[in-house]
Amino acid sequence: MTRTVIRVCDSLMTLCISLVLLVSGAYSAYALWDNSQVYASAENVQADLLKLKPVIDEKSGGASFEELLAINEDVCGWISLDNTEIEYPILQGENILSYINTDVYGEFALAGSIFLDTVNDRAFTDAYSLIYGHHMENHRMFGDLDLYEDEKFFNENTTGTLILPDRSYELEIFACLLVKSSEDAIFSPGQWQADIDGLLDFAGREALHLHEDTIARLREDENPQVLGLSTCSSEFTDARTVILARMVPHSPEK
Repeated sequence: MTRTVIRVCDSLMTLCISLVLLVSGAYSAYALWDNSQVYASAENVQADLLKLKPVIDEKSGGASFEELLAINEDVCGWISLDNTEIEYPILQGENILSYINTDVYGEFALAGSIFLDTVNDRAFTDAYSLIYGHHMENHRMFGDLDLYEDEKFFNENTTGTLILPDRSYELEIFACLLVKSSEDAIFSPGQWQADIDGLLDFAGREALHLHEDTIARLREDENPQVLGLSTCSSEFTDARTVILARMVPHSPEK
């Protein structure tokens, strides 16, 4: 009788272990599938949007956003960083969370959108404008910002473009920082609108990598403008990778 009970218990234990392994395997497979769907969705959206990337008018410096605005009137610009996969429209919603998990089509998407801080002017007239994007693998969204943490890449890749409906800017990247999400110097852009010297001083002290010659030019500019790009980082708790770039107005052809 005892042996029979032991055999039954062993069989039940084996069955339970098998069920646990089966459920764990099924969940792992689902998680992998779900993750692949998130990245595939982000890639498909980017591919569609690239077809609508505004082309700069060399005479006016601006570009037509008619097709993008027809999709979503919250589109306010387009950001490109050379030698990365960062090629996206910029949106500004009613609040800071509007586009954190919403794509440009207004649909729920874990990848979200690239979006401008609601403190900033959507026309990018501020001295310091800050845009955000999720950090994703496979070069999606702002996943390529951590490339600038490598000093060689940072030194060799300093250019980008900010395109707006009425004008455009060449971007000169001058700082790469790792900061906490609570860092007021970076994430309270309103405080630097009258004078960005404090922001430049902070970058000079805290940057992982820095181009001091670009900072010097900013200090000499009559109306200096800085664009910040922020994404999550796994370097430490609540870490953010931040890139700062000088905004240089596009010079239209005469």
